[in-house]
Amino acid sequence: MKSFAAILALAASASAFSPVPSNRASTAIKASAEGMPGILDPVGFFDPLGFAEKATDATLKRYREAELAHGRVSMLAVIGFLVGEKVEGSSFLFDASISGPA
Repeated sequence: MKSFAAILALAASASAFSPVPSNRASTAIKASAEGMPGILDPVGFFDPLGFAEKATDATLKRYREAELAHGRVSMLAVIGFLVGEKVEGSSFLFDASISGPA
């Protein structure tokens, strides 16, 4: 019974990585607001200020690239903040006289 469950779990996990057939005839990339990745089912397309209503496909792509770039910069900023907290007292700024949380 254990071996059957293990084989079943292995087969289920392997099927997660199999390619999904698509029936699309077109290979053109379309950046409409409804087809963008990241749209959630309960919320749908979230655009409270209506930026996508007047935007072209190129503008939507530029917005998505800017969103990704700003997200990556913010993740690096958080890492820098945490590292700065960890190495407290070893700063070359202000002669390392500042102590306590930032």
